[in-house]
Formats: sequence, structure tokens, C-alpha cells
Amino acid sequence: MTTPSALSTHETRDRLHELTVIDVRTPGEYAGGHLPGALNIPLDQVQRALTDLRQAADRGEILIVCASGARSENACRILAENGIATATLSGGTSAWAAEGHDLHRLQGSPRATWGMERQVRLTAGTVVLLGLLLGLLVHPAFQILSAGIAAGLVFSALTNTCGMAALLAKLPHNRTGAADLDATLAALRGRR
Repeated sequence: MTTPSALSTHETRDRLHELTVIDVRTPGEYAGGHLPGALNIPLDQVQRALTDLRQAADRGEILIVCASGARSENACRILAENGIATATLSGGTSAWAAEGHDLHRLQGSPRATWGMERQVRLTAGTVVLLGLLLGLLVHPAFQILSAGIAAGLVFSALTNTCGMAALLAKLPHNRTGAADLDATLAALRGRR
């Protein structure tokens, strides 16, 4: 199994023209802003794209990006388990934008798309607060909601996965400009 290397935003900027950039965020996040030339293969679709990603890796280096680096690390792990060498962008698109580099947006996409991590924080906080309030005002059993979210967050941290993010990724606002995997893989095949 190969270990992915990490590229800084400066290294990525200097080498962007020679990298195949794969953005593993949701289609909504991708539409809201991505690295120039990046192709969108959401994390839950990476397994379906293995053959094309292997061929792309044979032609040159693949850079996997997400919002902060957690999903790209998961994608790199999946690819490494399948013998595909990759690199990841340290800090993800958040670090890229913070350094003042341009993010490209799909035509007609909203500028204020919330990142998945922000959506998870909002949802987790809302459910915890709701569980506490309903537990105080209606019945103590509602506090199980808060305990469930707490347990889920601990599990998420220990496994570096996030079930809530997987569920939120399926919501309509995260499917704007839905990833057309077939079109993305055709574009990936067309890069030489």
C-alpha cells in the first residue's frame, strides 16, 4: 500500500498544470468553488472510478482535494489500498482560498455554499440543543438525542469518518449541479 504525499498550497500552485486534481467533496460544495481544472468525484463515488483513476495515475500524479483534508485522506486511503499513488492538498480548498488563490465556480452556482464540516456542526449542534430542550420541557427521554449525537461525534473522531456528513451529502442542496460521474470519467480519460 502506498502512502499519499501532502502538497502545500504553494507546491500545488506551482505544479497545478501537471497534476490531475480530483475534488472529492459533494457536488454542491464543488460547484461553490474548486481548484482550477479540478474534476468532481465525490468520496462516495471513488470506488466506481478506480479503473479510470488508475489509468490517470499511470499518466501522471493525482492530487486529491476536499475542504480541509479529512475526506481527501479517506479517498487517498481507498486509492492506496487499490495500488493507486496519490497526493493530498494540505488544508484542502480552505487553505487554498485562505492563501488568496482563485477558486473556480460552476456557472450559475451560489457563492455561499456551506462546506460539509460547517453543515455537520450546525446539524449536530441543533440536534443536541433540541434534545436538551425537549428533555427539559417535554420528557427526559429526549436527552437520548443529545447522547446519540455525542456518541456519533466520538465515533467519527476515532474512525475519521462521518456518518452525518454522508447523510447530509444526499440532501438536495448538496446535489446542486449533481456530479455526472460518467461525464467526469470521460473528461478524466480525455486528459493525456
